[in-house]
Amino acid sequence: MFTHEDLARLQAQSLKMQGAIRQQTYSPEHEKTLRRFSSWEVGELIFKVNQSTLRGRLAADPSLPQGQVEEDGRQRWYSLDEINELRRKLKVNRKSLMPPRPTGKRALRAAIANFKGGAGKSTVALHFAHAAALDGYRVLCVDFDPQATLSHSMGLSDVDEEYTVWGIMARDLIHETERMNAAATGAESGTALPRRQLPAAVTDMGLADLRVADFIKPTSWPTIDIVPSCANAAFVEFASAQYRHMNPEWSFFAAVSRYLDQIPDDAYDLVIFDCPPAIGYQSMNAVFAADVLYIPSGPGYWEYDSTTSFIGQLSEALEDLARFRNVPAGTMNLPKAFTDVRFLLTRFEPNNDLHRAMQSAFGKVFGDRVTEHPIEMTRAVEQSGRFLSSIYEIDYRDMTRDTWRRARASFDRAYEEFRDHCVAAWEKVN
Repeated sequence: MFTHEDLARLQAQSLKMQGAIRQQTYSPEHEKTLRRFSSWEVGELIFKVNQSTLRGRLAADPSLPQGQVEEDGRQRWYSLDEINELRRKLKVNRKSLMPPRPTGKRALRAAIANFKGGAGKSTVALHFAHAAALDGYRVLCVDFDPQATLSHSMGLSDVDEEYTVWGIMARDLIHETERMNAAATGAESGTALPRRQLPAAVTDMGLADLRVADFIKPTSWPTIDIVPSCANAAFVEFASAQYRHMNPEWSFFAAVSRYLDQIPDDAYDLVIFDCPPAIGYQSMNAVFAADVLYIPSGPGYWEYDSTTSFIGQLSEALEDLARFRNVPAGTMNLPKAFTDVRFLLTRFEPNNDLHRAMQSAFGKVFGDRVTEHPIEMTRAVEQSGRFLSSIYEIDYRDMTRDTWRRARASFDRAYEEFRDHCVAAWEKVN
């Protein structure tokens, strides 16, 4: 027989192993650090300019970041901050190296969602965030998944549940209930409206006093922040059901959207959501707050079947939200509408007949909603997953360069397509 005490003991054993893995994976201080990038990577893969052109510009202007030079003098290595300084100051063929961003727009929000576990949601979110940062964007990630894979991959492991999406939702419940109670009389009759009472267990947690910035944590990437998750936040589904009972008029699904609306428009360029493998209170917050919906799926039949079920259940869930009235005005409104929806195949093997057949099936059903470039399965991708890192964080000298380049090229193509879709969708947001 196994009780909660036995499960707690197993968790304690696992936490010790997690510590050992972090010690081997991260720096001696148990903090994840970002590597430097070679001048070859900066020129060919990041700026996409001829290396000799880049070297000539650096030699001509000593005030530009010169990076760290290897002892043999053959290679220079740059931090991301130095890369971004070069991006701001350099022009090639009179063209800016800054990434496209519509003027006067808030950050674009993209949800990576599918209720099928193992579809690659966290892997896609991690790689797109890192690729966007190397592209010059400022990125905010929001980890909705209590498994916290994205948070762990970003180097965050000791997270209090108050500072997760659960805390954002509980804080929103308090603020929204206070707003409703402030409407002391009916608009027409002048009669007093019933006050909604929240128990001390909710109001005394101190969440109402937390600032917007309190939920946002820095990562090892200087231009990527995250609203993290943790295993203790798994009870958000149970708590949210209780919260709705306390205030049935609370538009629970808009809590994160209202939170993001409080962030200055110019603080970030992209907001990327990693969603849990289920349709629930957290995932509904993610999809309601999102401008763009990206649905990753493996290339098997059962994954195709699960993806079909996902979009059907999501459609029904979004239809149910239409019954809510008087949702506070903000960036998002009802009925919910996305500016773009895309399907992305993951773990794709180009030489696998079944995978190619399923790619064709996806295309026949979803048409041009299916992205042109799937994410291929390679040894480098498997290795990056084992070490909680993206292919962009792995030093190409740690494996054969061809293996590394093949994996990076796959993610680069998928990201560039994602970026192009986002830039087009950006023009349509408020």
